[in-house]
Amino acid sequence: MEFLFATDPSLAILIVRVVLGVIFFAHGAQKVLGWFGGHGLKGTVGYFGSMGMPVPLAYMVCFIEFLSGIGLIVGFLARLCGLGVAAVMIGAMATVHWQHGFFLNAELKPGKGHGIEFTLALLAMGLAVLIEGAGALSIDRSIAS
Repeated sequence: MEFLFATDPSLAILIVRVVLGVIFFAHGAQKVLGWFGGHGLKGTVGYFGSMGMPVPLAYMVCFIEFLSGIGLIVGFLARLCGLGVAAVMIGAMATVHWQHGFFLNAELKPGKGHGIEFTLALLAMGLAVLIEGAGALSIDRSIAS
């Protein structure tokens, strides 16, 4: 249990953690609450279902994104949040982004999705938090000390 909260007071991982948290909070809030132009939980779960994703897994993805975003921002259970982020990003790459290659669709060409580059960066950030912990200014660090 100690490993879950243990972390060095790293400013570098603090930056990675908070930026990743903001990104995941925003995307999770779209999926769960319908904020920021999102479709909310019902719409998102329906969309994921139309792609063949089982409904329980669709709910898990939505809540992992939302709750991991909050946890990462405040630095609570950061390693677990990093693991959740990594798992969701591996799933997103495998089911959605891989078929579109590496690059983002920067020109927003209709019918062309985004490649794996952004998803891969988020995966790497999640793994960094999983390995290093929450870093400075985190609830985890307060619990561990």
